[in-house]
Amino acid sequence: MAEHRSDPNERCVLVYTRFNRIWHWSQAVSIFILLFTGLRIMGLHEAMPYGLAVVVHSGVALALLLLWAFATFWLFTTGAWKQFWPSFGGLLTVARFYAWGVFRGEEHPYRKIFTRKHNPLQALSYLALKVVLFPAIWSTGLIYLLHALWGHWDPGGFWMTIVANLHILAGFAIFTFVIIHVYLLTIGHGFLRHVRPMVTGFDRIVLTPEQEAYLRADEPERLRE
Repeated sequence: MAEHRSDPNERCVLVYTRFNRIWHWSQAVSIFILLFTGLRIMGLHEAMPYGLAVVVHSGVALALLLLWAFATFWLFTTGAWKQFWPSFGGLLTVARFYAWGVFRGEEHPYRKIFTRKHNPLQALSYLALKVVLFPAIWSTGLIYLLHALWGHWDPGGFWMTIVANLHILAGFAIFTFVIIHVYLLTIGHGFLRHVRPMVTGFDRIVLTPEQEAYLRADEPERLRE
């Protein structure tokens, strides 16, 4: 793997706030619990009682739904949603790197900047996750949970089967996203280099002279020498 060539304008900056990190890790733990209990409900393992799996799955799902609602409100009120809006310039270059260049020791073509933490492929993936997969898992899960209120309109269980299968399909799609996400953390500069910023909040990103001057004057606690 090629050595990372540091940019002279790179600085160690607090780019992930405490809320970012709490939201990220709470979401990660919740998704793994939901996957584990969901697989039990489907009968793919017997590591816990079925009834307990249903209770835990439902409780964690509702808690995560509240977290997602709060996080969505935070993203729009702070303007942080712009980080997830994909820029199609450079998308094919980044895709080519992950599909080909990374195996040839090429250097990652994208450098984090102050106003954009995610490369174009990451932003597109996260956008799809947030506007397609998450709404799909929320809506089908809530419809499934409220079956007692509408089940009398579906005596044969046809629509219930459709809802359940769509929920399972969305769950496996999110599981696939998690697997790819974890895999990508192992390439490039190494697993710890990728994960550490989501623990400490600090990462090395490119700053313009104006951005550095602003941080030093108004938010010096966000800079680390």
